[in-house]
Amino acid sequence: MSLPVVYHPDYTTALPEGHRFPMQKFRLLQEQLLRERVIRPEQLHQPELPPTAWLEAVHTSEYVSAYCEGSLEPKVQRRIGLPWSPELVRRTCRAVGGTVLTAQLALRYGLACNTAGGTHHAFPSYGSGFCIFNDLAIAARVLLQQGLVRQLLIVDLDVHQGDGTAWIFQSEARVFTFSMHCEANFPGTKQVSDLDVPLPVGMEDEAYLQTLAAHLPDLLTQVRPDLVLYDAGVDPHREDVLGKLALSDQGLFRREMQVLETCLKQGYPVACVIGGGYSKDLSSLAYRHSLLHRAASEVYRQYRL
Repeated sequence: MSLPVVYHPDYTTALPEGHRFPMQKFRLLQEQLLRERVIRPEQLHQPELPPTAWLEAVHTSEYVSAYCEGSLEPKVQRRIGLPWSPELVRRTCRAVGGTVLTAQLALRYGLACNTAGGTHHAFPSYGSGFCIFNDLAIAARVLLQQGLVRQLLIVDLDVHQGDGTAWIFQSEARVFTFSMHCEANFPGTKQVSDLDVPLPVGMEDEAYLQTLAAHLPDLLTQVRPDLVLYDAGVDPHREDVLGKLALSDQGLFRREMQVLETCLKQGYPVACVIGGGYSKDLSSLAYRHSLLHRAASEVYRQYRL
């Protein structure tokens, strides 16, 4: 068995014009992983569209129906930052199903990766920051409801704080939220995660990796999760247009290896989503996202999962 990778057929089709950050990066990522033989077609798993009950495990029924029907109030739609379209609704829902499937595969095989996901700014009754439904929170709730896990750890290394996720689980002892993010960045109003590690603008590879190493091993020992949900945003990269940190390609790859090896060495399965990343150079951006899958493939072979 090779590393399970969740693939999204909806992301291979074009969206209507007008999206501020074109979503071609998802298609380019999938194509690059296959073209460069990081993964093979037989490793791919296609998720189903999720039942409405999954979305409503986190989000209000009013918000879910209004978004899916295209009837959100204009100010609520503007807060998301993406214009509505039926195609985007389908992609958004498919990504949620993909993160749930990724988590289920990780529990079965020890490690699995999504080629989308990480929409951590979505709150129960509204979306924000290009995030519509909170796939990480939905996956956590679904796994808990299905009795597949008793304790979860969300490791969020996107450059922006996972404010929606933190708010959703503020009173949920079974989900521990850890966000390591740039302090002087979106969102302007931070929520309170179980552990927040704010970072100064301009932090580079070594300081970043040392900071991560100072927290993650102890967290695993403290939380003892049945599963780690890992948001591997690449927007800490020094060339990211929304980042403000200064990691290199090598630094991102070392980060992915560090997270995965630290977790698997202690026997904790990991489900990975790609998180944020913003650049006009979509080819370079897709490569940065592919570093997660390259590292995961290497670690999967190393640990003979």
